[in-house]
Amino acid sequence: MNLSTWARKKSPWIMHFPCGGCNGCDIEVVAALTPLYDAERFGALLKGTPRHADILLVTGVVTLQIKDRLRRVYEQVPDPKIVVAVGNCAVSGDVFDGSYAVAGPVDKVIPVDVYVAGCPPKPEAILSAVVKAIEKLP
Repeated sequence: MNLSTWARKKSPWIMHFPCGGCNGCDIEVVAALTPLYDAERFGALLKGTPRHADILLVTGVVTLQIKDRLRRVYEQVPDPKIVVAVGNCAVSGDVFDGSYAVAGPVDKVIPVDVYVAGCPPKPEAILSAVVKAIEKLP
């Protein structure tokens, strides 16, 4: 195992990308990354740029307005990358499914590796998904 692979596994950087919806999942993601739940014990660190991220946390249903931006952000994340869909809206579209302004759940636009169900999911579930995402990193 080379140094860069070891470093990615030990300190993955996360980018949170909110697509739309009620923002309940966004609040829970922010809560999961606070010192109360201590995501940094897994080495996870929140970053604001996709070029430095290893894990992309996507919340909300993908609207037609944000679909191209999500693809562009996904392409900017360096390989290997892991995508985590957080919340029922990101997983299935939930109450927004079938709306004229909705492109669909996240996996209709970009490939998803880990799913977190819930409306909104608890911070513990989000941390569990982050740990699963870290395990999937090569």
